[in-house]
Amino acid sequence: MKQGSLINRIVMLLFFSAIVVYFAGAAWRGLREPYPTYPVYAYEVDETVEATGYLVRQEEVLEGQGDIVRLLPGEGEKISAGSTVALLYTDQASMERSERLESLQAEAEQIAAAVAQTGESAMDSTGTAVSDALVALRSSVATGDLTGLESQSRSFKSAIYRQAHRYGDGDALTTALASAREEIAALQAQTAMSTGRVKVSRSGVFSGQTDGYETVLTPGILESLTPSDLDALAEEEHQGAGIGKLITSATWYFVCPMEEADARRLTEGGSTTVRFSRDWSGEVDMTVERIGPPENGRVAVILSSRKFLSATTLLRRQTVELVFDRRPGLQVPAQALRVEERTWTDDGGVEHTDQTPCVYVLVGIKAERKWVNILAQGENYYLVEPIAVKQGNETQEKRNLRAGDQVIVATQEIYDGMIVE
Repeated sequence: MKQGSLINRIVMLLFFSAIVVYFAGAAWRGLREPYPTYPVYAYEVDETVEATGYLVRQEEVLEGQGDIVRLLPGEGEKISAGSTVALLYTDQASMERSERLESLQAEAEQIAAAVAQTGESAMDSTGTAVSDALVALRSSVATGDLTGLESQSRSFKSAIYRQAHRYGDGDALTTALASAREEIAALQAQTAMSTGRVKVSRSGVFSGQTDGYETVLTPGILESLTPSDLDALAEEEHQGAGIGKLITSATWYFVCPMEEADARRLTEGGSTTVRFSRDWSGEVDMTVERIGPPENGRVAVILSSRKFLSATTLLRRQTVELVFDRRPGLQVPAQALRVEERTWTDDGGVEHTDQTPCVYVLVGIKAERKWVNILAQGENYYLVEPIAVKQGNETQEKRNLRAGDQVIVATQEIYDGMIVE
C-alpha cells in the first residue's frame, strides 16, 4: 500500500470519528437537558400599510452651458443666495488651469499667514503643530477615513510653512509668496476667458440630479391630483435637464394613492410615521395634509415634512410603509407556547374557566406557569403580553411574565411547580 493512500485513510477515519463524537455529544446533551430554556425579549411589532408614491418639492432647475461642468456643492448641501454652484469650462485645459489657480490661492494664503505670524508664543507652538497635523493625517489614512483629508493636508502644510519661517527661511517664503501671486494673476487672466459660473439668486438646498419631474410635480398641483393621475405618472417617461436643481422650500411632500379603508385610519392635520427602506433608510414623522375624494375605492393622500430634506434629495418614486400602530410586547419561541385550562374570577366575583395560552418559566429549579395573551405571530415566535394574576383583590405582578425570564421549550409533560433538573 502506498504511503499517500494510508495517510488519506487515516485522515478520513479521524474526520469520521469527529463527526460521530459531535452527534453523540449532541444526543447526550439532549438526554441530559430535556427542558432547554430561552430568554424572553422585549419586542415591538408594527402594523403597517405599503404605499407607492412620489416625493414633491419646490424645485428650480439650474441651467448652464459648457463642455465640462464642475459642481461645487455636495448633494443636499445648503447654500446661500449669490453662491456659485458650478464652474463651466470650454475644455479640459481650462479646468486644469482653474484647479491650479485654486491650489495656488490656498497655498498663497498659507504662506502669507506664516509670514505674518510673529511672536514668541506662536513660534514655540510650531513644532507641536507640525506633529499634531502629521498624527492627524496618519490616523485618517490608517483608518481609511478620508473625509477630512483635504483640510488636514492644508493644516499640515500651514504648520510646515510656519516652522520654516521660525527657523530663518523667511526670505525664501517671501519669495515663494511673490512667485505664487504672480502666477495667480496670470492664471486669473486666462481662466476669465474660458470659465463660466452658475450662481443662484436664492438660498436653498442643492442637488446635482434632475429627473424631469421638477416642473411636472410641484406643490401647487398636489391638491388636484387623483389616484388615476398618479397611476398615469408611473407610465410616463421624463428626462432630466440642466446641471442640477435648487430646492427652495424646507417643506417637502409625499403623495400616494391608498385604499379608502386604509386612508380612514389617517386624520387630516394629524401625523403618521413613514418608513423608507429602499434607496434611503429612515423613519419620518409626517403631517397628513390632505385626504382626497374617493375614486374607485381609492384616495390620494398628501403627507408633508420639514425633516431630512438634505438626505432625501435624490428620491422621487418610492415604495414606503405607513406605520399605523406599534404593539410592544414580549417575544417567546413558538415552541414554548402552550394552551391550558385556566380558572379565574372576574371583578364581580364570578368564576370562569377557559382555555388560555401560557408559557413555563424556570425559576430556580422549578417550572412556573405564566399566563399570556397573544398579540401577534411571527415565523417562529409569538408576541405576547402577560395576563395579570390576582390573589384576592390584589394583582401579583411578580407572577407576570417579564423580559429576561427563561422560558422552557420542551415537548415533554410539564406542570406548575414541577422540579426541572
